[in-house]
Amino acid sequence: MSEAPFRDRFHGRFACRFEPARVATPAFVVDEGLLADNLAILAQVKAATDCKILLALKCFAMYSVFPLLRGTLDGVCCSSPHEARLGREEFGREVHSFAAAYSASDIEQLAESCDHLVFNSFGQWTRFRSLAEEKAKLAGRGLEFGLRINPEHSEGATPIYDPCSPGSRLGIRRADFRLDQLEGISGLHWHNLCEQDADCLQRTVTAVERSFAEVIPKMAYVNFGGGHHITRPGYDLKLLIDIVSRFQDRWGVQVYLEPGEAVALNSGYLVATVLDVVNADLPVAIIDASVPAHMPDVLEMPYRPHIIGSGEPGEKSWTCRIGGLSCLAGDVAGEYSFAEPLAVGDRLVFTDMAIYTMVKTNTFNGVQLPSIIRYQPSSDTLVLVRSFGYQDFKTRLS
Repeated sequence: MSEAPFRDRFHGRFACRFEPARVATPAFVVDEGLLADNLAILAQVKAATDCKILLALKCFAMYSVFPLLRGTLDGVCCSSPHEARLGREEFGREVHSFAAAYSASDIEQLAESCDHLVFNSFGQWTRFRSLAEEKAKLAGRGLEFGLRINPEHSEGATPIYDPCSPGSRLGIRRADFRLDQLEGISGLHWHNLCEQDADCLQRTVTAVERSFAEVIPKMAYVNFGGGHHITRPGYDLKLLIDIVSRFQDRWGVQVYLEPGEAVALNSGYLVATVLDVVNADLPVAIIDASVPAHMPDVLEMPYRPHIIGSGEPGEKSWTCRIGGLSCLAGDVAGEYSFAEPLAVGDRLVFTDMAIYTMVKTNTFNGVQLPSIIRYQPSSDTLVLVRSFGYQDFKTRLS
């Protein structure tokens, strides 16, 4: 594991290993050394349990680092034909797909890319089984089928991220589960966690076993979904290993985990430059990045991203608000304090920006999309993966 200056990796309060001034802004920088640290932890879980671990592409789809990830991870989980195709073409291991609903066109494309296709309802399963089997056969592929269940057990997640909240459209509840329609189904899938520890999984497994004890023995595998913060400092790895091992032994099934955040947690940064400092009710530093365009999850969650060298408002001698360059009044990352006033040209480094951030960027206001850079600590090298320009904006809508 990486040592100092990395302290409290979960909260992102550490110095990056590259000099921010070396980066043309705005830019996302992913540290391959930190990715490797996370993979080492996931490898421990796999070695202790023989479970399989998938990368959730909805969280992190930077395929230029897939060669690093595929040495540890067993494949990817997807939510669309495009993600599934990316997983098939670039990851090259198992491809699992789930969506709340599929169209016939989706099925035709997914059957050519997927190894496991998970349905959200018995209606979709019966409607599309024959089509999926036919298309998979034509493509020369084996295709297994699964069903998503709703454990009807919430763990206090933010409502927008809680698939077991009242009225959720995600997963089949036990009362609606059809034991007479399981022929051809080899797996169950659920997902109800969000950035949570193993004790939350333990309670969820208890709820699943209570409701679906008749179903589990008929399956070859059970997917525990994502939201497991496995690589967060303090996460109870011992309990996770015990839960997975006991479940596999008790039910005779293969367990899958599909984390996204745990794979790339705290491995990425967004580097921005201060363009101006204006006075409002307090100083406002305006940067060449945008929250709604470059960090939309900050507004969706919502949360306040950490900036290296900053403190809470009032903690250090100079407090300001950090705002983006778009026209949206709410283009604000939050309030921060610094040891010295910020000035035009200063670099700000936002931490933990690899997960759910790069995949959600957009071209609101036509603002410049951040470049994507890989940092290789062994050689202290910054490698430009992709830069964006006018054509990327122009071709989005016409």
